[in-house]
Amino acid sequence: MTNYVSGLPHLNAILNATSGLLLIIGYSFIRRRKINAHRNCLIAALIASTIFLASYLTYHYYHGTTRFAGVGIVRPIYFVILFTHTILAVVIVPFIGVTLYRAARGDFARHRRIARWTFPMWLYVSVTGVIVYLMLYQLYPSS
Repeated sequence: MTNYVSGLPHLNAILNATSGLLLIIGYSFIRRRKINAHRNCLIAALIASTIFLASYLTYHYYHGTTRFAGVGIVRPIYFVILFTHTILAVVIVPFIGVTLYRAARGDFARHRRIARWTFPMWLYVSVTGVIVYLMLYQLYPSS
């Protein structure tokens, strides 16, 4: 089980990056009025984010907390990124749900209004998730 669990942070970073990329591509599709492609990208982003959440929870259930080993100015930078990432990761969940619900119901005017908030928050969470991974496991790994 240890080898499987130790690889999950890498998978999580890939899933976050995938979600972020799909969000950007989906946004570009809707700007060009390619609604089906937009919908497919956003559903795929939701699937990637859902798999990420399951993998993240599994990792932390078996592994516990990973301490940040960076020192100096990078330490407060890391914690600011981690704090904003964590808060928005919680806040974004109902936004995604409402945005998806409004799209599924065909309430596109209200869907667009909330998507203007959902998109940048979700993208921020995806991008900062990758940054946290890089800082925690690649740039400043604990011994």
